[in-house]
This record gives sequence, C-alpha cells and structure tokens, in this order.
Amino acid sequence: MSNVKRLLVFCIAILFVNSAFLVLHAPDPSSKVKPVKLFNGKDLTGWKINGTEKWYVENGELICESGPDKQYGYLTTDKFYKNFDLSLKFKQEANGNSGVFFRSTVDGTKVSGWQVEVAPPNHDTGGVYESYGRGWLVQIPDEKEGFLKMGEWNILRIKVVGDKVQTWLNGNAMVDFSDAKIGAANGSIALQIHDGGGIKVRWKDIVVQEL
Repeated sequence: MSNVKRLLVFCIAILFVNSAFLVLHAPDPSSKVKPVKLFNGKDLTGWKINGTEKWYVENGELICESGPDKQYGYLTTDKFYKNFDLSLKFKQEANGNSGVFFRSTVDGTKVSGWQVEVAPPNHDTGGVYESYGRGWLVQIPDEKEGFLKMGEWNILRIKVVGDKVQTWLNGNAMVDFSDAKIGAANGSIALQIHDGGGIKVRWKDIVVQEL
C-alpha cells in the first residue's frame, strides 16, 4: 500500500472515531429528570420531623399544626435539592403563618437557609426571608398581596437555579432575583410551623423536578 493510501485510511479512521465519540456523548433529550412527588399522600416517608409541633396525614393531605409547646417546627426532606422547580398546594386554616424553606439545614429547631413565606393576607406570601441572617431579601408589594386566597387552596411554585430564585403564587410572578449567598448553598426543602401557636396549614400535590 502506498504512503498516500495509508494516509487516506488513517484519516478516515480518525474521522470515524471522532464521529462515534460525538454520537455517544451528544446530549440526550430523554435523559431530563422527570418530576417526582415529595409527599405520597399516605405517610411522611422521605421527611423528617424537627421539633415538637404536629405533622400528620389526613385524607391524603399533609397537615402542620401547632402543638402545646407553641414553638417553631420543621418538616425537612431527607434529600438535599440544589437546583429544582417545586410546586405545591396549600390551604391556611386559622393563622396560616408558615413557609417553604429551600437549601436549608435544621439543628433542633434552628434553621439555616431561606424561606418562601406562607402567611395571612398582607404579610408577604411568596416573598423570600433569610432566617438568622439578613432577614427579608424580597418582600411583596401591595399590588400583589391580593393573589393569596385565604382559606382556599393556593398554588405555590418555587424555582431555584444557581443563584437565581423565582416564585409564583396562583400563577402570578412574585419574586425574581439573584443572590450569591444562596448560589453557594445546598440543603433540604422544608415546611415550617411558626411559633406562637394557633397555626394550621394543609399541604398537597408537592412535586419537585431537579434541574
């Protein structure tokens, strides 16, 4: 075989290998992580109770309720979620002061992380608060306070990717901002009972998609 033919065969072989590599390592649209239910409607599998307040399942709904101690309580996912798109439904009964934490850790009943507020009317539901830190990062303007339906089922969506946080309440955009401290963190998703007593909130259809 001549040198020219050998060179031609070698080049064809290189092209074949490179083409095969590109095919094997090209992004696969079907590999996108599908949404999963965080609450199975039967029990608290996949969650951990922190504190002495009440967490229980009734008629397919997850209920948080103040106990005799009237202190803070948290229900945290066993798994950490860094980048995700979370949606859930909540219905407030009596005082609905609660919240959904993300990228958070809990020691006893002291939480480190960020809360998407779930509260009575005109108290910033959908806003973002940093516990034991900077306090309110984004509060809700008056013109958006009417999106909450007290005593009815509400849909809350939370999307966190890198340092960007977005929330929606009943389909209405509530906050959209970026924060370097949030971007560097990781942790659980958690539901909260505020201290003070008299709180009862129902939750259902808790679904998360990792991004």
